[in-house]
Amino acid sequence: MTKMKLTILGSGSALPTEHRFNSSHILSIGEKSFMIDCGEGAQIKLRQYKIRTAKLHHIFISHLHGDHCFGLIGLISTLAMLNRKENLYIFAHADLEKILQPQIDYFCQNIPFQVIFNPINPRKQAVIFEDKSIKVSTIPLKHGIQCCGFLFEEKEKEKHLIKDKIEFYNIPVSKLHLIKKGADFVSANGEVITNNQLTIEPEAPKKFAYCSDTLPLEKIIPYIKGVDALFHEATFSEKEKSRAKETFHSTTRQAATIALKAEVKKLIIGHYSARYGSTDKLVEETKAVFKNTFAAEDGGEFEF
Repeated sequence: MTKMKLTILGSGSALPTEHRFNSSHILSIGEKSFMIDCGEGAQIKLRQYKIRTAKLHHIFISHLHGDHCFGLIGLISTLAMLNRKENLYIFAHADLEKILQPQIDYFCQNIPFQVIFNPINPRKQAVIFEDKSIKVSTIPLKHGIQCCGFLFEEKEKEKHLIKDKIEFYNIPVSKLHLIKKGADFVSANGEVITNNQLTIEPEAPKKFAYCSDTLPLEKIIPYIKGVDALFHEATFSEKEKSRAKETFHSTTRQAATIALKAEVKKLIIGHYSARYGSTDKLVEETKAVFKNTFAAEDGGEFEF
């Protein structure tokens, strides 16, 4: 069974603290790693938590506030010094290329790999990346500037063959790919062996949704319905509700309400204001609405 694992590189918001770096996360899906946002110092956390950058090929930037992208030039420079050869793909608002490419040209001359920018429209829900096993889509959010979340979905898997039955009915190898896709098998004498006799249903595809930074937005609920885990910002406690609205952020209870209405399996809150030294109160407030809540902390890992 493929597992998803979210590693928190930075759990803070705009102002970094002694214990919290700016927003950055690594989502591992099997042997693949994806970075979501790249706040200042993300490269330090990668090394501190012993995350292999050789597996990192795709970075997704939710929006162009500094606490979500200031770490990119440092990371790219470090990868160049490590003599990385594989291309690095960055998915972000089109303006990022205008901002970052001159820095790459100035600070990273003769870089041994290409940084390939893939412009996205944060205002539109769309598939922006797809391979044989994973699909990534944007989730339009409401923040002070154009911003989007991301939905990571495993694709439907093929059915599992029952080895003993395959051998018993002497099914040729050439037919196995069709059986994995749901086909029945017809023997040489015309006997029909139904697919459910030969296969076991695969595990349900995993889904992870990332939503930061945003006002609470119920229109995202159809996109994140029933996901295995939801990361939703909870920058402020409920007492700071007016401040959250002014800055286009969410409170603990607002994040929990979205999770509850979307019937997600697990809620991870993060992107905390620097005013909070401990997350205990924030988690308590969130759990009052959505029980299966966990606090993101730098270095924390969540499997689902």
